[in-house]
Amino acid sequence: MESSVLAFATDLIDEGADTFFGNLTDRAGVGGVTLASVYHEARDVFPHNPGRVVRYLEPGAAYFRPDPARWAGRRLAPAPSTAIGDRDPFAEAADEARRRGLKLHAWTVFCHNDRLGFQHPDCAPANAFGDRHLTELCPANPEVREYAVTLVAELARYGVDAIRAESLHFHGLRHGYHHERYFEELGPLAEALLGICFCDHCRANAVRAGVPAEEVRTAVRAELRRRLTDEAAAAEPTPLDQLAGGAVAGYVDASATTVTSLAADVAEAAQQHGMRLTFMDGGGPGTGWLSGIELPALAKAAHQIETLGYAKTPEAVREKVAAFALHGVRPESMAVILRPMASDCDGPANLAAKIEVLRSLGVPEVEFYNYGLMRLSSMDRIGAALAG
Repeated sequence: MESSVLAFATDLIDEGADTFFGNLTDRAGVGGVTLASVYHEARDVFPHNPGRVVRYLEPGAAYFRPDPARWAGRRLAPAPSTAIGDRDPFAEAADEARRRGLKLHAWTVFCHNDRLGFQHPDCAPANAFGDRHLTELCPANPEVREYAVTLVAELARYGVDAIRAESLHFHGLRHGYHHERYFEELGPLAEALLGICFCDHCRANAVRAGVPAEEVRTAVRAELRRRLTDEAAAAEPTPLDQLAGGAVAGYVDASATTVTSLAADVAEAAQQHGMRLTFMDGGGPGTGWLSGIELPALAKAAHQIETLGYAKTPEAVREKVAAFALHGVRPESMAVILRPMASDCDGPANLAAKIEVLRSLGVPEVEFYNYGLMRLSSMDRIGAALAG
């Protein structure tokens, strides 16, 4: 079974290559590192960082040095984090990984990019009222799709084994933003409807799929106004697939075609450069419909599906993975992320039992989240579990 640890480039910069890679090999005993290449905004606590315990990660920043010629004339282009200065931590990681016989994976956040969303609102998803969700990029937008494919080509020059594609899909209303406020109860249906994109490109894709996009948008606006005005209406449990005679559900179905085709394009670009595309599905089966995630189709479009095995017991991890088989995703085409920290594990035996469950199911690859966010004792827990 292949193994790696997800990490930030700032971990490498703050600790130095010898300490960073020494912890990966000598403590965790893994065979690879999954380094964030483009990442979203965050504020995190880093238990073993020698310089700072609390760090803010910049919105939509890149942790490699983009080739200016490749991005000439593009509005959407990766912007290097100020944290890396004049360095190229991805190049440094690639050199060290090769020297130590480790695999390097590029953990890449594609469509959750508030830097680019705020800079170019026309590339962000638009709800039924035309309000833009500026923390995201719309997967149907041609510029966004070109950005995603070009990003893969950029990362190929570092000798990357696999692109771990996070957020290569739509996002709902509550994806997360600082000081996000909802003082009235919206209800699950209103929240779902507010997260559907009605930009020009999404409406055009729906029309090509035979869905009356303008009628759907009108129906969604009316339903939202009714629920935003009336507290009793907001609580009504109306199934989404009953709205507008099922046309709203058909519109959402069309978004799955958008996401699947984007994943196929990115996978093809990765393969052309000798890499794999791992589609990261954080929610699990049955949770991604509104995000355009259709697992059977994505299993064919991407080279691998990765999911979060966050659970306290090995049995719960088994159930999470087994659920994918019911949606056309075989365990042997998956990767699973485990957390070795106390929130999920009470010791090496617990983590080892989870790893053994994955082996017994035929899962070929396990990853551990997250280098900088765990104590060094959790790194030791990984090493003990893998050795056991």
